[in-house]
Amino acid sequence: MKTAVIFFLSFIFSIGVFAQITNENSMSVMLDGKEFKTQPRQIKIGNYAYFTGNATKPDKMLRIWLGDYYGRSAVESGNYLIVNADNPDTKENIKKAQDLGKYKGIAAIKYVEEIKEPRMDYHVGESQNNDETLEVKAGADGFIEITFNATLIGSYWKEKASATVLGGLGRIKDKIESKVITSATGFDSDIDPEGNGYKKQDKKDTIVLKDGKMKLKKN
Repeated sequence: MKTAVIFFLSFIFSIGVFAQITNENSMSVMLDGKEFKTQPRQIKIGNYAYFTGNATKPDKMLRIWLGDYYGRSAVESGNYLIVNADNPDTKENIKKAQDLGKYKGIAAIKYVEEIKEPRMDYHVGESQNNDETLEVKAGADGFIEITFNATLIGSYWKEKASATVLGGLGRIKDKIESKVITSATGFDSDIDPEGNGYKKQDKKDTIVLKDGKMKLKKN
């Protein structure tokens, strides 16, 4: 019992420390006619990196990935061809961007929004091969600016009954902890429903992103 209490207090303390981290990063975009504003962050995993902007109540995530022609993360100034977020770095997508001769690489955009708490249902949007362009400007001060407009294909996801039943209180506890982490740190935590105990529904729509602007300090 004592160990559990110490762990819990340590967890709360670490969240408090994270919450004090501030930055000059900014993101704004008109999402289906409504403004979405938050502070984005860069996340690196090996050769891959992406930019993520998150909000809570409800949980939302807008993620942008930029890549060069070799599948590595890229932040060089120039235009990037926006491609299918579900499978971005295919030979076909890379070849098309190269052949057009005006792109530095490829980009993918994904949006996730919680539409039933606690993380029971989601609305997900993914960029497609629509010949759309994302622009990057890398400044000498270490900041990069990204501007974009895109139409995403929207899908709906519902938690599987089996995941709800088998996960029980433990699954609910994990969801609440993930929401706390997202709220306190600004990093998305287990918000993507795909492969996480959710089923994709038949319903589809579009999500329109307009006047997207992001400015952040490069890691």
